Amino acid sequence: MPKLGVNIDHIATLRQARKEKEPDPVEAAVICELAGADGITVHLREDRRHIQDRDVQLLRQTIKSKLNLEMSIANEIVDIALQVKPDDVCLVPEKRLELTTEGGIDVVSQKEVFESVITKLKNAGIRVSLFVDPDEAQVSAAKVVGADAVELHTGRYAQVFNYRPRDNRLVIEEIERLKKAAKIARSFGLTLNAGHGLDYKNVGPVASILEMNELNIGFSIIARAVLVGLDRAVREMKELVR
Repeated sequence: MPKLGVNIDHIATLRQARKEKEPDPVEAAVICELAGADGITVHLREDRRHIQDRDVQLLRQTIKSKLNLEMSIANEIVDIALQVKPDDVCLVPEKRLELTTEGGIDVVSQKEVFESVITKLKNAGIRVSLFVDPDEAQVSAAKVVGADAVELHTGRYAQVFNYRPRDNRLVIEEIERLKKAAKIARSFGLTLNAGHGLDYKNVGPVASILEMNELNIGFSIIARAVLVGLDRAVREMKELVR
């Protein structure tokens, strides 16, 4: 059964909207863990639009499960990761004007850069995942540069599932792309994770992919929590992942 990593970025988004102290992502993380989350994920962006340095430091000291830090390869952010030492990091692409991460990271064209960053992180005892599109070349490159895991970008699958629901052919094609990439990752001995755009309606087929280790889900859980509470929202997602 895949583990559930809950991304709490948008708890911080709400806080930053008024530059107040509440809601506190650290408090939210504790509730998520009590509700069954297997790990807590946060993205420390270069523009600090939601999660702040203080959040990452306090989460490292507070949570009992696993801290997964999503991050770019900017020197400043790498230095923070080396200082805080989360259990895992997931290297992701980052654009200043994007609303959310728009696609997987391009490992193929930057192998030397990623190899250098990954070496630093692994030498500090941090497991490293790369957020990649379900593409054979990118998954293969992740292995070459020394990643421990890949997190398959499920954004296109989620879009097709949610906004083209009558076109089963497209949904099947995207699931097959994910399955093929997953098979390649497994053949390389990479830990298999997935995330982006997953919600209460579309998570099932991804959770059922062979040897899926972890799903990282944020926006849909936090959006549902506004209506039913964070504890219930996490428990409902955990049950669907089962």
